Amino acid sequence: MQEEINMYLDDAKEQMDKAVKHTISEFSKIRAGKPTASMFDGVMVDYYGAQTPLAQVANISIPDVKTVMIKPWEKSMVAEITRAIRDSNLGFNPMGEADLVRINVPALSGERRQELVKRAKAEAEEGKIGIRNARKNTNNSLRAIDGAPEDMVKGAENKVQALTDDYTKKIDELFDAKEKDITTV
Repeated sequence: MQEEINMYLDDAKEQMDKAVKHTISEFSKIRAGKPTASMFDGVMVDYYGAQTPLAQVANISIPDVKTVMIKPWEKSMVAEITRAIRDSNLGFNPMGEADLVRINVPALSGERRQELVKRAKAEAEEGKIGIRNARKNTNNSLRAIDGAPEDMVKGAENKVQALTDDYTKKIDELFDAKEKDITTV
């Protein structure tokens, strides 16, 4: 019986880890100061009828802090990449040239910074929801164990709550760091 409880606790920890990693991944897509290639991770390009990640159809380089250059593997993809970036809600105005897409990255305005903080806060909340769902599922599984002593189940539920508190605190710390990163001029 204790092995089954430990299995559920390990599963909860794994699910909560995934929620934190997903939040970190989403935070990396939010531009704070200088541009990074990971900001374009969510951009999908129509590549011969299939939605394909931008990084799989082009090379993304950052020659300086105000410019992003995207060089597609095929010249015919310039217009499609330009359209995908424009439609991606990243706040960029890409310029398609002969064989590459150039993006001049504007400095963040105060209003745009606040929008990005709101977006980061929403992503942090999504991470916390994932953690709470893992807690709920684990507690339901623990209560469903046949013949488990009530005090053993209560002790396991307390451990699940401690895990939930720890992982929620991690997400709060990640959000605080991201907010500071975004608001620092």
